[in-house]
Amino acid sequence: MSKKTTQKSKSKPASRATGGSRPRLKTEKEPNPMKKPSINHHCPVCGYADLAEPPRNATGGASLEICPSCGFQFGVDDDDKGITHDQHRERWIAEGMPWRSKGKPVPKNWIPQTQLANLALKVTLGRVKGRPPKLSFNF
Repeated sequence: MSKKTTQKSKSKPASRATGGSRPRLKTEKEPNPMKKPSINHHCPVCGYADLAEPPRNATGGASLEICPSCGFQFGVDDDDKGITHDQHRERWIAEGMPWRSKGKPVPKNWIPQTQLANLALKVTLGRVKGRPPKLSFNF
């Protein structure tokens, strides 16, 4: 009986933890040099966290992007039409916080109230220690 036991132990494959003879599969993806790194840009009106560009660049120029959540267009609604972020936010909330994009589907588990709460928290934290709030939202 001891011979069978030793024969079985000889035929067992080497343990993975000890770096056995099986080749390990590579699980990490190679970085795509053509793909831009994903940086989340937030809407300062509604807090939507997946804008393609920052609403304003370093020199203050607008992106002209339309937020799919609240529908605010940076550089048009504010600069050309004179609508403030607060005014647009109030109107969007009064209308029931609908998803505005016709071409981009509503994200799974999208909760506009949570979006707004995160925006309020970010603004509040920006005012800590008497600092005035920042104009851009880089989370």
